[in-house]
Amino acid sequence: MTIGVVGMGYVGLTLTAALARKGFTVHGADVAPSVVEALSNGRPHIYEPGVEETFAAHCGKSIFVDTRLPSDTVDVAVICVSTPVNEETHQPDLRNLASAAAGVAEWCGPDTLVVVRSTVPVGTSRAVVLPVLLAAWGRARLVMAPERTIQGQALRELVELPQVVGGLDDESLRAGLDFFGGLAAQLVPVSSLEAAELVKLSNNCHTDLIYAFGNEIALIAEGHGLDPLEVIRAANLDYPRPDLAKPGYVGGGCLSKDPYIMIDSSPDREPFLVGRARELNEHLPVHVAERLVDLIAEQRGSAAGARLAVLGWAYKGWPPTDDMRGTPITSMMPVFRAAGITVLGHDPMVAPEVIRRFGGEPVSLDKAFSEADAVLVVNDHPDYRAIGIDSMLGADGPKLVYDSWRILDERAVTAAGVRYAGLGYRSKAVAA
Repeated sequence: MTIGVVGMGYVGLTLTAALARKGFTVHGADVAPSVVEALSNGRPHIYEPGVEETFAAHCGKSIFVDTRLPSDTVDVAVICVSTPVNEETHQPDLRNLASAAAGVAEWCGPDTLVVVRSTVPVGTSRAVVLPVLLAAWGRARLVMAPERTIQGQALRELVELPQVVGGLDDESLRAGLDFFGGLAAQLVPVSSLEAAELVKLSNNCHTDLIYAFGNEIALIAEGHGLDPLEVIRAANLDYPRPDLAKPGYVGGGCLSKDPYIMIDSSPDREPFLVGRARELNEHLPVHVAERLVDLIAEQRGSAAGARLAVLGWAYKGWPPTDDMRGTPITSMMPVFRAAGITVLGHDPMVAPEVIRRFGGEPVSLDKAFSEADAVLVVNDHPDYRAIGIDSMLGADGPKLVYDSWRILDERAVTAAGVRYAGLGYRSKAVAA
């Protein structure tokens, strides 16, 4: 088969690479000339293990990228465009999807299988994409097949994860299963386009809920002077019910928006849980920033003029990524600026110019410790897990370490005369 992929963001990029590795010929399309130019020269604009090597090997041979799909060429057209939500109203913006559907209607024909892979409110494939195809062709073959991979593991998971496929009708479903049978090891047919749409939202919103409960425990524990990790470890140990999640920031391109798409999908009332879980997870970085300002003020008498080193600017550290979508630092920075704190920044994956764009001053890891009054560990990148804390903390180093992921050696930190804190963990001040 010859495949067209419309939208070369993270979802389209990784799908293109995975299909090429399986022997498909893939034509990618994107509206951004800079993206087209980079990918046409084998230079992916998004980091994901294995993608750069795949493009280097297949670009110009079985991978081709342009601003549109070639006319009447592809057997399958997969729509992978972004479906953002408005930052203020949180309403889904489906203009990219509608535009992509119009492009497919122009470039392809009724025998082309059209696949919606973007995350959408339930009913969108039928209400937004299908009418455009029917208006152009009179008939259409349409399936919804959600992407469910995790960053850092996408090329493996595109093959190993069960692929859910919902079709407009039996013919569409058979064609969708035939196509994805050439990629995924296991297929999960569902009864409709809408069922497939809800599967994706259910997966991501469930994850948001799980993490929110861990964060709820952390905030309650903090109010009582307890260690949330002690509570969670004790609750989980050999207990036969589902494990509690550790507290942590919840960001990324999916979890920061898909709950709002789920809310938009509820026809009769707003869901009871989804919105509150998202509200809690969005509150956590602000809470940490405010708590950190208070701790710095306790150490120095005032937070104004302090220098804070932030380790980890991408939204997560493992698997490593350079993705800044939904990063905790976005909501933390206004709190730090209001307190008069200068923020130094380090991340093994994030370019210095990106750190500057978000308001930080890029520094090396050693200077993050030697030139700051306090250090905040935001993500758990392996480089941070490997820090030899004894060699980093000296007489002129920070007097406070806030270790969000509790990956540093607390005893070594406090032995150096440095106060140690973490999510929901109110450590005692170290005696001078």
